[in-house]
Amino acid sequence: MLQPIIAGVIGALTGFASSFALVIAGLIAVGASPAEAASGLLILCIAQALLAGLLSWRFRLPLSFAWSTPGAAVLVAAQGVTDDYGAAIGAFLVCGVLLTITGLWPALGRAMTRIPMPIAGAMLAGILVPICIAPVTALIEQPVLSAPVIVVWLVLLRFAARWAVPAAMVVAIVGIIITGADAVAEAPLAPVLALPPPAFDAAVIISLGVPLFIVTMAGQNVPGFAVLSTLGYRDVPARAILASSGAATVLAAPFGGFALNLAAITAALMGGPDAHPDPSRRFIAPIAGGVTYIVLGLAAGAATALVTAAPPILIIAVAGLALFSALASGLVAAFEPPETRVVAAVTLLVVASGVVVAGIGSAFWGLVAGSIVMLVTHRRSPRPAASPEKKGEPS
Repeated sequence: MLQPIIAGVIGALTGFASSFALVIAGLIAVGASPAEAASGLLILCIAQALLAGLLSWRFRLPLSFAWSTPGAAVLVAAQGVTDDYGAAIGAFLVCGVLLTITGLWPALGRAMTRIPMPIAGAMLAGILVPICIAPVTALIEQPVLSAPVIVVWLVLLRFAARWAVPAAMVVAIVGIIITGADAVAEAPLAPVLALPPPAFDAAVIISLGVPLFIVTMAGQNVPGFAVLSTLGYRDVPARAILASSGAATVLAAPFGGFALNLAAITAALMGGPDAHPDPSRRFIAPIAGGVTYIVLGLAAGAATALVTAAPPILIIAVAGLALFSALASGLVAAFEPPETRVVAAVTLLVVASGVVVAGIGSAFWGLVAGSIVMLVTHRRSPRPAASPEKKGEPS
């Protein structure tokens, strides 16, 4: 019993420490106040804990959930598209509805998992490129704070890769406390759920809600199903997972919960042999991880105070270190087929440009541009993205 509990706690600590700063930075980028950002982090922790606990217990499978890390990167990249947090919440709600429909409507689920990989991978990579450049910028602008962070990350990447990003975040936190102790001490540390009124702006929904939905599906849910399949779980209830995570997103969105999805990296920690030699006992790990997430969520106020007290470039730099592997995966998926490399290049460059046209952000225009180039240059679609059905999961 102790082994899966330990695995769940480690998985939750790793997942939280690796990307909580990106979540806060993303929410602030689309207009949230520090208190509203803390609310968003808290509700995401609670919602994914409930999802993991209820579904893992119901199906006796190690089903771990997470906030959408690529989705948080979409929020950071959308800075300048809107500073109306109510409109951002409206986009979160639309994303949740689309995720729910994907689970309830098999045809949409199949369509989403068949987005050509050159376009999906390039779209994800284009969103991540500006964030992954941040460590270089931080090293020039904030060398005293950023150099120790990068050195610790690099050393642990060699000897204990799993802990590289959490350890880098710890070093960053120490530096922030030393340089900004007064600001941290004066901030309210206890998070409170905030409920700002949502607004539905078509431009924000198209430039934020739709890309958030696409990268959550292509960048998190599909890899999550693939990880479970690799671990030997062939009969995963895909429709229940998608519909439940979508419904949870709808419920969490008014409080700042932008997107919830099946976990990928922490799924490997909580669903593999390290969690328990007996696969039938591994479902305990996500439940323990969920309890840990709730405890960590209660520290959302302190986490937000740290992030807001830090130089913004330092927080984005740590997030960039955490997203290097996701960037690499997106680039490999985008440029692997030689016949569609121009399609991938066009998509990536348009998304990475950050251009805003008619109030709609670059993620959407990159998707449009890549689709047009593919339609013009290719009669037949390239190899589609792997779907849960192809991996052995029911639809």
